[in-house]
Amino acid sequence: MSPRLRLRLRLRAAVALAAVAAAVVLTPAAAAPAHAAGYRYWSFWESDGTGKWAYATQGPATARPADGDVIGFRFAVSEDANDAAQPSAAPDFAAICAGTEKAEKKAGTKRVAVVIDFGGPLDAPPGETPPDKLLKAGCPQVREDATSAEALAAVAPPLRYDSAALLCGIAGYPAKGCGDQVAGTSPRPSGPERSTGQPAATVTTRADGESGGPSVGVLAGGVAVLALGGAAVWKARRRG
Repeated sequence: MSPRLRLRLRLRAAVALAAVAAAVVLTPAAAAPAHAAGYRYWSFWESDGTGKWAYATQGPATARPADGDVIGFRFAVSEDANDAAQPSAAPDFAAICAGTEKAEKKAGTKRVAVVIDFGGPLDAPPGETPPDKLLKAGCPQVREDATSAEALAAVAPPLRYDSAALLCGIAGYPAKGCGDQVAGTSPRPSGPERSTGQPAATVTTRADGESGGPSVGVLAGGVAVLALGGAAVWKARRRG
């Protein structure tokens, strides 16, 4: 066998070894599905002034709506603010406060429309059932400096909070739990759709909390394998 032929065989073997090793390392990363962790909680919404809901930028305990504003609360399973389900009723002050918006407003008070959406059976914690009336609305007249939490308490007591002042329950629902992570459940779609349809798709969450795409460790391993392959090719050339 000639020296040139031996060199070609060595080069082919080195390149093949590097390609196989890289495929073994990188394929699991490329095939890994994107994962999502859902949370079961009360989301807080405010009217954006155009007849649509906007996710509140602060909590109900600090937000102070003005006279004629609409606030909303929705209990659902969602991943974050971007996919949170909105209250199923529109933020329409005139409709919610019909018969009261023209009533004489007492000095030092304001009228706030409140919408409460208890969600559907798929959003309910294990062993609990949403109230028979899934949607509740009210138009309390509260003092001018009252917070959204105070307006909510005037419509649907009792409210339940955790030690970090996170709103956990409205009108006694749910009876326990607060912002619990829901394993194996995909987030609900955004918008007013009610969660009463088909069971959610099953997903898994990695123990380290990362989701989707290859990890840094896997990519680094792939780069190392390719580097080793390149070294093998270089050595084969030197030997030739």
